[in-house]
Parts: sequence; C-alpha cells; structure tokens
Amino acid sequence: MNDTLPGLLARRAAKRPHEVALREKEFGIWQEITWAEYLDRVGAFALGLVQLGIEKDDRIAIIGDNRPEWVIAELAAQSLGVLPLGLYQDSIAAELARMLAAAEARVIVAEDQEQVDKVLEVRDGVPGLEYVVYYDPRGMYAYEAPGLMAFEEVEALGRRRRDRAPDEFAARLAGVRAEDTALLCTTSGTTSIPKLAMLSHANLLAMARQLVEVDPMGRGDEFVSFLPMAWIGEQMVGVASAMLTGFTVNFPEETATVRSDMREIGPAFLMSPPRIWENMVSDVQVMAEDTTPLKRRIYRWAMKEGEVRAEEVASGRRPGLPARLRHRIADWTVFHPIRDQLGLDKVRRAYTGGAALGPDVFRFFHSIGVNLKQLYGQTEVSGISVVHRDGDIRFHTVGTPFPETEIRISDAGEILCRSPAVFQGYFRNAKATAETLENGWLHSGDAGYFEDDGHLVVIDRLADVMKLPDGTNFSPQYVENKLKFSPYVREAVVFGGAGAPFVTTMIAIDMENAGQWAERHRIPYTTFTDLARRAEIYRLIRGHVTSVNEDLPGAARIRRFLLLHKELHADDAELTRTRKIRRRHIAARFGDIIGALQGDRDSVTVSTEITYQDGRTAEVAHELRIETLDAP
Repeated sequence: MNDTLPGLLARRAAKRPHEVALREKEFGIWQEITWAEYLDRVGAFALGLVQLGIEKDDRIAIIGDNRPEWVIAELAAQSLGVLPLGLYQDSIAAELARMLAAAEARVIVAEDQEQVDKVLEVRDGVPGLEYVVYYDPRGMYAYEAPGLMAFEEVEALGRRRRDRAPDEFAARLAGVRAEDTALLCTTSGTTSIPKLAMLSHANLLAMARQLVEVDPMGRGDEFVSFLPMAWIGEQMVGVASAMLTGFTVNFPEETATVRSDMREIGPAFLMSPPRIWENMVSDVQVMAEDTTPLKRRIYRWAMKEGEVRAEEVASGRRPGLPARLRHRIADWTVFHPIRDQLGLDKVRRAYTGGAALGPDVFRFFHSIGVNLKQLYGQTEVSGISVVHRDGDIRFHTVGTPFPETEIRISDAGEILCRSPAVFQGYFRNAKATAETLENGWLHSGDAGYFEDDGHLVVIDRLADVMKLPDGTNFSPQYVENKLKFSPYVREAVVFGGAGAPFVTTMIAIDMENAGQWAERHRIPYTTFTDLARRAEIYRLIRGHVTSVNEDLPGAARIRRFLLLHKELHADDAELTRTRKIRRRHIAARFGDIIGALQGDRDSVTVSTEITYQDGRTAEVAHELRIETLDAP
C-alpha cells in the first residue's frame, strides 16, 4: 500500500498526524490542514464517490485553481482505483467538452461558478457526465441542475457511509497497486490535439524518488503550488514529491497574490515553466528602466558583476578576492532586494521545465544569485528524465540523466528515453502508443545530442529543426528565446529553411511593458493593434532584433520581421495551455503573413473577425508593416 500515492498519505497520517501537510490562504489568513485531516477528507470524499455509484476504473475530471480540494479529490479517486484527469482552468468550453468526452468522465469536480457554467454549457454533448461537484459556493446559491452538488455534500455522504462501514476505505485502499494507473495527464499538444497519458503510481514515484536522490527535499521544506495542477510539472512536485518526502504544499489566495504569498512562505524550491521566468526578467528590467538614473547605473554595474560571477562559477573558476568583494556589494545593494521582491530569497533550488529556457534568461537568474536549474522530460516520462546538478550548470544544456534513466540519441538525432517513470501508454489510443513506445524506449520527438562530459543539449522539436540556405541546421526556438529576452516582446515565431530565402519572424509585443514604455515617452495609443503599429514601437523592437542578430551566425540572422496585430493565445489554438508555440497551426493560420515576410513586399493586409456583445460579427482589415534589416 505504501508504494501508492494514497498509501503514502495514509502512512504519513499514521506517523505524523499533527504535522502540516497543506496550507491555504483564505481571507488573508493561512489555514492549515494536517496529515490526519488530509487523510480524513480524502477518505470521506472517496466513500462519497462510492455512494454516488462510482466504481474502479471509472474516470473523474477536476478543473479549477490550485486548492486543497483539487488534491483531495485526486487522491480520493486514486484510493478507489478511479482515474483522475486534470483540466486547465482556462480551457474554453469546446476544449472542456472534447476532453470530458475523450475520458468518458462520470464526475467533474469544478472549482466555482465560472467552471460550472462551462460544464453546464457543454453537458448535453457529454452524455456520460452524471455529477458536477463544486467547491467554491460563491454565486452558486440559485443554481439547479441534475447531479449538481457541493464538495461538502459528497464528503458528508462519505462520512455517513464510513459510520456504517468503518473499515471500507482502508479495504479499498489496500486493493490499489503500484502498477495501477494513478493519473490521466494531458500532453502538451504542440503538434496535435492533446492525448491522455496514463501514469501509474510506480511511474510517478519513480520520478519523484530520482529527483529527491539528486536534490534532497523533505519535512520542514515549503513549496508554493500556483501553476495549473493539470500540468505534469505541478503534479510531479506538488503531489508525487510531496507524498514521497512530506514537505508542506501551500496554495496562494488568488493568482494576483502569488508573489506576495510566496514572499510570506519563503519556499525552499520552486518549479516553473519558461514563461514565468521570462515574466520575472521582464518585470525586473521594466522596474530598472522606471527608476532614477543613479539607481539605473548601480543596477547595470551590479548586473555586469553578477554576469561575470555566473560565468566564472559555470566554468569552474574561483573568483579572486576583489571580485568576491564587488559581488558582495552588488548582492547587498541590488541582488538581495530583487530576490526578495520576486519571492526567491529563500529558494535553495529553482527549476525550469516544460520547454527550453533561453540562455540569456538562465544567465540573468544566476547573475542575481538564484540557483536555477533546467529540467528536461515530458508528460510521458512523468515529467523529468534529465536535470542539472548543483555546481554543474551550463546555460546551454539541460543537465545529465536521472540515476535510473537511460538516454540515447537515435540515428535520426531523436532523444530516446528508458526509465521506470515511462508511462503506460495513451488512454484508448493504441496507435499513438505504438508510435511513441518502442521496445521500452520513449520517442520524445525532440532533437538533441550529448556533449563529451555527458550533458544533454536539446536543439528543438525534431520536426521544427530547419536547414538554412547554406545547409546548416537551424533551431527556431533558440532564436525565439533570444528575442523574448526583451521585456517588450511577449511571443516570437521564427521561420526559415524549407526553401525560404532567409530567416523571418513575427513578433507579438508585450502589451503591458510596451504600453508603459509608450506612456513614459508620451506616445498616445488606444488598443493593442494601435500600439503595435506605432513607428516608435517598431524602432524599439528593431533595435532589439538587431542586437539579437549580432549574436547569431550570418545565415541564421533575421532579415525581415513584423509586429502582429494581436496577441498569440491558447484560445485560438496558437499556443498550448502551457504557452508552447503550436508552430504548424500558426504556419497555416498566418500563411499570408509568412509569404509576405519571405517575399519583398513592405506590408501585408490581414482581416480579423470580431464579435460584438449582441452577437453581430464584422471583418476588420489591418495593414501590417514589414521591416527589412541589413543583410548579414
């Protein structure tokens, strides 16, 4: 029993019942849940599901912000051999319907009124969905629908059942095996509709065990859970690693209060995808630009000292006494306040995963004293297979494989993985499983290579690696990450190869940061589209693109770019829910723009359909200017 996630929960509740397992901030006060209370609620909700007729191998879905009820519902399902499926809280109704139908879910646990509204909107198209359970009652008092219940009602059903049969939960829990499926987890969906990966208890705990062997964590440590629980990255730390080691998981009050709540908790480690780290860098850069000239000069001096120190540490050199003194002054005056402001001051280790992080962003955090480490893996390997070790961090690699993990490179240059954490297959999709798993080896779809010292370098998605006109391989992702180092660039999509005469890019500006820059320079604007068309914004971005080009080989330099009239958004299927670029979809959707960029026109006209509040639609045309840079 102890080799399953709910089995570990039961063991911790028995050994340390009064230690804090979960903490949630509500109305400004941190509310604590001990291991004993955690197990009690899991048992109650599990037996409540049994009372509703849910059986082993059924599926339940969970959607909403990170709250104790999410993990309680997940572990309750696992205690019964029921398969939980996490869904992203910002999923639109059509996505929600598609995933519920694919899983054939009988129950969905939805956080609040917003999520319940989406479920009720699509419910007729999901005939197998019997119950909708909500755990935030605000706004729900007048709602009536078949099977609509409060979370507490299900727990109450379970407690009444437990009173009648005190040993039932323990008996059901004892029947769960390590090889049973513990979780259905959606894949990123960069190249297609997300699939449902089946991960067993053994898979998830093998991953957690290897992570803890590399980077110890345990009782007394704090972790702040603020990224979507549907993401494998949050599952592998906030659930699997927490159960294995016993650290406390904290849930912020609201999305807007994450940073201040994190400062209060002082987490020992942090796991975030690249977008979060990129946003932090942008925030710091904008704050530096907004301060006084003297403070700006001090910041720039300190960053130079930090970069020198980071490069010395990465190369294994020990800095001399004068350099150490300068760095200490820089840390006291600049770096410590920045870390404190970002909620990173007590972080021993910070991780980035889910996509490649640009080396410039990586270098920035090491410059300010954050031990940021790159993870590499995918949903199908329970999250992680490769990680940087402390004291052995390279800004262009993802580290070395886990202790029980084998990584090899195929003849085609694809990264293959074999590990006890490799998934069981895709739910009811034998064809996709056979294409991904071959003789125990997981085909990642990523291109990469090993350096002489065993560090793995991930180039890009195998399908996205392009050949430039001079015959050299080219990674669009690498250039995109360099472009996104600017606080004024939100997204960038780079095109080249495949017969293209040169490299081009579409850029979506960061509305907030670019807007603040415009206000400081007294540049009027109204909408995103209006701001992106301003000549001053074009000059600002052109300067950054020119700077990026200086660090690229001649054939890979950007020759032409334009600023998009809209943000790239997951609701439009341009990004995944974890903000990865869906390159194929973008290439099809923006074909006219790409064609104009690769030609010789100085502008392109695009049409956008807008929908008014009364339901009427209209087509709006936008002329986008194309900038041409000097040939390399």
